[in-house]
This record gives sequence, C-alpha cells and structure tokens, in this order.
Amino acid sequence: MIFIIGILIVLVLYLIAQYNGFVVLKTRIKEALSGIDVQLKRRADLIPNLVETVKGYAKHEKSVFTEVTKARSSLLKAGNLEEKAKANDMLSGALKSLFAVAEAYPELKASENFQDLQRQLEDTEDKVAYSRQFYNANVLDFNTKVQVFPSNMIANMFGFSAFEFFAATEEERKKINVKFE
Repeated sequence: MIFIIGILIVLVLYLIAQYNGFVVLKTRIKEALSGIDVQLKRRADLIPNLVETVKGYAKHEKSVFTEVTKARSSLLKAGNLEEKAKANDMLSGALKSLFAVAEAYPELKASENFQDLQRQLEDTEDKVAYSRQFYNANVLDFNTKVQVFPSNMIANMFGFSAFEFFAATEEERKKINVKFE
C-alpha cells in the first residue's frame, strides 16, 4: 500500500513539474515576442525622423516617402505574428528604397543627423534579429516538449499546443550575388 501511494506521489509531482515547465516556457515565449514588439516599435519610431531628414534633401521623391509611411503604419497596426512579419518585410523593402534615394544625394549621406539615424536603425535591426532568435529558441524548446514522450501526453491533457516560429521571408532567403568590377 505504501509503495502504491509512493508511486502516486511521484506521478503527481512529475505531472506538476511538467505542467510548470510548460507554463514557464510559454511565459518565456510571450516575453520574447514582447521583446520583438519593443524593437519593432523602436524601429517604427525612428522612421519619421529618417524620412524628414531625407525629405529635406530629396523633395521630389514623394512615392518613396509614401511607401515608407504606409509600411510603418502597417507595422504599428499588425496584430498577430504573421501580420507583424509581413509588415516588417514591407517596411524593410521601403527602407531599402529610402536608402537608395539617399545614395543619390552625397550631401545627405554626409549629414550627421542622417548618419546618426542610420546607426540607430542598424542597431535596432540587430536587436530585432536577436529578439527573433531568442523567440525562436524558446519556441523550439516549447515545441519539442509538446512533441516528445511523455511530456506530449501532459501537453495534450492541458491543451498546450505548438507555437509558430518567426521565420525568414522569401526576400531574406534570396541568394545574394556580389560582383566586384
């Protein structure tokens, strides 16, 4: 009888430990996603200053400014992970266009304000990449735990299901050709 009670106690303790493990990992995923949001917001906050700086030098590039503003707005309105990823891709493309415009204006490239904004944006891009990596590492841990035996039985029992990875876009996966002439 004592042996059976001992086994039941061990099983209950195992069940509690597994459940708590799922809760901890799920909380880390939410925190990591929040970190991505913070960096995307910081990035979006830098955009108006960058646009205004470029506008001062390149007044006739209105379509580029409209594209950047629209992409920024989409990022700020994005709700779920998929919408955020699409809006982030749209903003990245718009920023490439903006920096292409800047290339045509040497006095803009030499502007201290522009260079500072560009550095801040690059720093933020690095932080976004790190935040995505941190999120994906936590999703990997959680999803693995959801799928492996015996924790998968506990995951099913309590309704824990796999999370989506923050994946690279088609644009980011394209092969880059570097040519030196």
